[in-house]
Amino acid sequence: MDVGVIGVGAMGKNHVRVYSELKGVDTVYVYDPISENAQRASDLATVCSSPEELLAKVDAVSVCVPTRYHFDTASKVINAGVNCLIEKPITMTVQEAERLLGLIEKTDLVVGVGHIERFNPIVEEIKKIAERPDYVSIKRHNPTSNRITDASVVEDLMIHDIDIVFNVLFKGEEDYQIFSAGSRNVCETMAVFSDSVVSISASRLSSKKFRTFYVEAEEFTTEGDFMTQEVYVYRKPGKYRVEDERYLQENIIEKVLVNKVEPLKVELKTFLDCVRQNKSFPVTPEEGKRNLEICERIKSGLNAKKGSISE
Repeated sequence: MDVGVIGVGAMGKNHVRVYSELKGVDTVYVYDPISENAQRASDLATVCSSPEELLAKVDAVSVCVPTRYHFDTASKVINAGVNCLIEKPITMTVQEAERLLGLIEKTDLVVGVGHIERFNPIVEEIKKIAERPDYVSIKRHNPTSNRITDASVVEDLMIHDIDIVFNVLFKGEEDYQIFSAGSRNVCETMAVFSDSVVSISASRLSSKKFRTFYVEAEEFTTEGDFMTQEVYVYRKPGKYRVEDERYLQENIIEKVLVNKVEPLKVELKTFLDCVRQNKSFPVTPEEGKRNLEICERIKSGLNAKKGSISE
């Protein structure tokens, strides 16, 4: 299979690397309007002079351009009859996502959205351990970066955890409230379901990188790290005791054995397998649109009076 990558910036460069390592991939083609970006991938891929040249050569393509170009680029790929994986968020706005879905519905192409954390093995572990958690807290904080982005912290970082919460942990549930506060670079969101509370925070101003989750249920507590792919389960103590006039409890701590993998490699392999078998990608365009709808709902809270928390 010949594959392509349109947009060879920070994320696109990783797509090129992974595609070049996957079995079953013949030639990797790249296009970027900034020629220096494309040339940086020339040791692993064949550089094309236009998107049309690339689309005429490939069976599948990753769209890794800046978010404001997602709709135009993905539309061009779909109209050319090429299967595509669109990096998150699916488009800049919900309206663009609706128009894109209209184009996709007229084809039998495989089109997916690149929510990479869906392919992190600890997400499946969280789902297995905590089928109906009472409380969830997810933190995704980044140090300040020179990486140029046209998206707020909600679409840039928080959207990963929005996807996990609304499409994995509480999939299909529509009865919830959302409260949010913050700014373009820092956001705290609380989603309240019928009997569960979820706190999601994201920042691009941190001095330390966090990718952590914490889950509480009646019989246990679970915590883990998306980066190290480590998961720990804490069971309620079997007994209590007093020692040196201090009240102590004995906890049962379990370390979950996780098969550590590179999520991007799993994601891109899954995408190509779906193309070969002509079946839906696990993260559908409809889910990508829903994630964007929730992002816009969260941002409506950020636009309220500064310092307030609003629905």
